[in-house]
Amino acid sequence: MNAVFTEKLVKKYGNTVAVNGLDLKIEQGELYSLLGVNGAGKSTTIKILSALVRPDGGKAEIFGKDVVKNAAEVKGMLNVSPQESAVAANLTVWENLAFIAQIYGFSKAQAKEKAEKTIEEFSLEEVRNKRAKTLSGGYARRLSIAMALISEPKLLFLDEPTLGLDVIARSALWKIIEGLKGKMTILLTTHYMEEAEELSDRIGVMVKGSLAAEGTARELTEKCFAKDFTEAFIKISQGDFCEKKAAFAEKESE
Repeated sequence: MNAVFTEKLVKKYGNTVAVNGLDLKIEQGELYSLLGVNGAGKSTTIKILSALVRPDGGKAEIFGKDVVKNAAEVKGMLNVSPQESAVAANLTVWENLAFIAQIYGFSKAQAKEKAEKTIEEFSLEEVRNKRAKTLSGGYARRLSIAMALISEPKLLFLDEPTLGLDVIARSALWKIIEGLKGKMTILLTTHYMEEAEELSDRIGVMVKGSLAAEGTARELTEKCFAKDFTEAFIKISQGDFCEKKAAFAEKESE
């Protein structure tokens, strides 16, 4: 079963087509990076998949459940770590984790156990009693992801998880994300090409609301005859449809 499936998905805002016939398949347990320049349709796509926005056409399913007809069930299977850390600024790290656990229906005892386990798993011991507003960017993002995982989602959306972090904090967060691979399905959005290349099982590049190219970083680089994945991404985003060139090159070599 696919964790995420969309077919001819469409979303319009007035005369603007944000998502334009999107066909997307993400396998269960996969870490899939959805890339695109600003305005490509990534954020709208995630909102639709999260059952927060209704599509205007086509269909979208999460683990076989329609995001419109089964919105409540879909929301119960996923969670989002947003670009802006969704933490309570005046609560400590431990309090944030215990509080969110109770929101998701765990008893007080279970919430305490969850908080302790999560602090250990995410190496938050050093800051467990610090208020969230005093955390560094790296620890704040780590806490945000930890809170998203409290509900034990089958699907996790990571929206720009390392935006603005320094090299050391980014590297530490990469290790945490790598540790989650295979335990759940992850849909990652990022503007850091090396991040997508390092973490992803597959990458999809959106252009003007549609999926323009898909594959591993290496596959996309080779198809675009690019020196690296960053160059490949730029070519795809500018409408240089690499797969057609690759097919033409193969034909010429025969």
